[in-house]
Amino acid sequence: MGTHNRRPDIRDLISLEDVMEEMDFGPNGGLIYCFEFLMQNLDWLDEELGEHEDDYLIFDMPGQIELYTHIPVLPSLINHLKLNLHFRLCAAYLLESPFLVDKTKYFAGVMSAMSAMIMMEIPHINIMSKMDLIKGQIKKRELKRYLDPDPLLLADEINSKTNPKFHSLNEAIVQLIDDFNMVSFLPLESGNEESVAAILSYVDDATQWAEDQEPKEPKDEELEGSEEVEI
Repeated sequence: MGTHNRRPDIRDLISLEDVMEEMDFGPNGGLIYCFEFLMQNLDWLDEELGEHEDDYLIFDMPGQIELYTHIPVLPSLINHLKLNLHFRLCAAYLLESPFLVDKTKYFAGVMSAMSAMIMMEIPHINIMSKMDLIKGQIKKRELKRYLDPDPLLLADEINSKTNPKFHSLNEAIVQLIDDFNMVSFLPLESGNEESVAAILSYVDDATQWAEDQEPKEPKDEELEGSEEVEI
């Protein structure tokens, strides 16, 4: 893997704080303005990125979901990186594990992940981060229903807690998730080297970084307990 010491920072081009102050925008509106300004100054980005050969770059993106669901700024940036700079891209969508404790928040995250996948149209992995924060709160067998979303988790519980007039909406969301069937999550513990290596393996495979490297499957024993097999 090549090394790359340049670290372009959009704040060197435009400051969110300055935009909010001068344009009287809130944080979300200001951030969208900053990205639109970046798209008008792609020559600055190209110069900052410089030349690459066998480099592995990570673009640390802000968390405002509007950028990835219905505003065309990111798809335009992605097309520039792919078509003009010939980057091979993989998007990594992170959802924090505490969302699993609240099923409504969890399925909102699933819907956002699905929307981002459709919007960006590039190889994409979804990551359930900070798994160490929920150890002991969710049984390992139950966890599998979250890593590979089971719509019945939403239908069974939410309908019992909401006004009947919302049941049709709940069922429509369940049906949408089930019809697309495109969202699944990889568990990540940042302090666990094997967990991080498994995520990197999937990214490498998606970008064809190492064609002879196969992605690692999450260990079954971590999800549902180890089983002895007689041969």
